[in-house]
This record gives sequence, C-alpha cells and structure tokens, in this order.
Amino acid sequence: MPELGFPRQARLTETDDFSSVFNFRKRISGPHLALYYRPNQLSRSRLGLIVGKKTARSSVRRNYMRRVLRELFRHQQSKLKNVDIVIRVHSPFYRSEYPSLALEFNELVFRLNR
Repeated sequence: MPELGFPRQARLTETDDFSSVFNFRKRISGPHLALYYRPNQLSRSRLGLIVGKKTARSSVRRNYMRRVLRELFRHQQSKLKNVDIVIRVHSPFYRSEYPSLALEFNELVFRLNR
C-alpha cells in the first residue's frame, strides 16, 4: 500500500527550489491551475503552492485552496515520477467546484506523466 502522508520532505520550502522549477520553464495549464514542473534526483515528488492575494483576497479562501491542492497531491503522489511541482492558482475555486477541480488536477497529473 502506498504511503499517503505529506511529510516535510515532500514540500518545496526554499526560494531556490521554487526558482529552479520556474527556470526549467515547463508548464501544464488548466482552467484554474498552472502546474510547473522539473525532474529531481530525489526518491519522491515535492510540492510547492502559490495562491496570491489577487486570486483571493481572503486568507480563509487562500488557505482552503492550499488545503485542497495538498490533499489532491497527497492522493496522487504515488502515481507521480520524481519531480518538483509548483502549482499556481489562476482563478479561485470554491467547495461547489471541488469535483471539477479534482478532475482538472488528475488530468494535469496524467499529462505530466506522459
């Protein structure tokens, strides 16, 4: 059974890590999300999230979006290759849009693995 946790090793925390992903210049986009990626030499995938104030003014909404994206990543991380991923939210999403967002995230992961 695959590990479904989200430990500290699965997070992008350093500014240099984010910069290296953006400098690699590989991106996959959907209606709500842009997924930037870069292969890494580690034994697992890592995730970084960007939800700006322009996307959602309220910190409650931004934190909800981060929680949802972390949860979606947590369930899909066993299917991912060893990559560093930065997800940038383009347009806000709400609870009523969760099923369509989950489909969008799964489609992005599928396209990334191709």
